[in-house]
Formats: sequence, C-alpha cells, structure tokens
Amino acid sequence: MNSTYITSDLSLAAFLSMKGLEIQKAAKLSGGKFEFILGDPEGKAELLSLEYVNSDFSKFDNQIRLIKKLLYTK
Repeated sequence: MNSTYITSDLSLAAFLSMKGLEIQKAAKLSGGKFEFILGDPEGKAELLSLEYVNSDFSKFDNQIRLIKKLLYTK
C-alpha cells in the first residue's frame, strides 16, 4: 500500500513527521496556504492526527498562536 496524507496544517505536518511519516512535498499555495504531502504507507496518519489534537504539542501550538495574536493586534 503506497498511500499519502495531505494537510495544510504546518504543526500537524511537523507532528506527523516526528511520528515517522515522511514529508514528500511541501508547498506554499496561492493565498498563503500551505500543502504538505506525507507518505503514509501503513495508513496511520488519520489516527496520528487524532493523537495530535489531544496532545500537549497541539496545546503548545495553540498557545503560540494566541501569543502571536496579542503581539500583532497592538
């Protein structure tokens, strides 16, 4: 099975990469969005993405985003 997982979320792509999925392509699309294509030969990206949502890594990322908003809205 040679499947891929696609996401536009930078933090999720980093988390999945840390969990062993290989980033096959990273691109900045028009409009400032990103696209990450990761190799997912074992089909575990969906389960890992749920693990990410419930992880401290996700909480940390959300706090960084909140702090950036504080800095850039003044």
